[in-house]
Amino acid sequence: MTTRRPLLDTPLPIVAAPMAGGTTTLALASAVTHAGGLAFLAGGYQTTDALADQVAAATRWDRPFGVNLFVPGPDDADPAALAAYAARIAPDAATHGVELAGAPDALAAYDDDGFAAKVALLLERPVPVVSFTFGPPPARDVDALRAAGSVVLVTVTTPDEARAAEAVGADGLVVQGPAAGGHSGTWDPARSVVDADTADVVAAVAATTRLPLVAAGGVDGPASVARLRTAGAQAVAVGTLLLRTDESGASATHRDALASPRFTGTVVTRAFTGRPARALRNDFAARHDALAPAGYPQVHHLTRELRRRAGAAGDADRLHLWAGTGFRAAEAVPAADVVTSLATRW
Repeated sequence: MTTRRPLLDTPLPIVAAPMAGGTTTLALASAVTHAGGLAFLAGGYQTTDALADQVAAATRWDRPFGVNLFVPGPDDADPAALAAYAARIAPDAATHGVELAGAPDALAAYDDDGFAAKVALLLERPVPVVSFTFGPPPARDVDALRAAGSVVLVTVTTPDEARAAEAVGADGLVVQGPAAGGHSGTWDPARSVVDADTADVVAAVAATTRLPLVAAGGVDGPASVARLRTAGAQAVAVGTLLLRTDESGASATHRDALASPRFTGTVVTRAFTGRPARALRNDFAARHDALAPAGYPQVHHLTRELRRRAGAAGDADRLHLWAGTGFRAAEAVPAADVVTSLATRW
């Protein structure tokens, strides 16, 4: 077996995956960290000032933690496809009093999620670990963050992406399998997400690089953690299993759907954000996925207010119910219980 250098300085090999949009709260991150795992703050969708406040709070824990950033992709969304999709979903939006007229024009200014400002923040206030999702960060940013003292991880979904991440100077890789809930970390959002066992993806990446690996996707208990570590991962990231915990920021509608017998499976869809993401199979995804354009973050912004109001109204059919394939194992318990139960074999 290839010897890989130690990556995360935590008692337990469990990582709390970053869940953007308010799901990862400071309370959730703190609970995971104090239970012996490593928690990531979700920098995606936050303002730089809000992220700075979270970093300041997490620094006071005096324990390792990480910050995740979204790497902006190309501004190549098709305005005509956006307009057609806005018209298609307008009746759904109207159900919750949301007006989509003119929305594509409003989205003409591309949004890079404040990437440069957030990198600058993490250079000014270094954190133990920085991870990147949706693509390779610029090598100059990787070099600067490492020089500031941060361990830099890059999310990959294929061996080719792993080799490219190694080339830009990553210290380690988060290997995400297709079973993961929420957005796929694929660097090519137009590429179809093909079902595969996360352990097989980890093993394939492990065969191409000596970088240490964190595995993510489809974790439903300690047996999954054991399999992924055997496949070559030093640590295992969980997200869906934390959605129903006491400290989660997930809406009540989302929490209830994860436990509802009405929802029997998951689907990878672009219907909610324009980027492939795994969610519980609901009515919105079923009706709109086939015609949803590959336009992120434009579609995300187009549907954001509809999704917000649907969640507040208890409308699970129009909400992005992010969930990995192991969603049935998610329990309404303290987050610390999830961490310790997953690490029972280690």
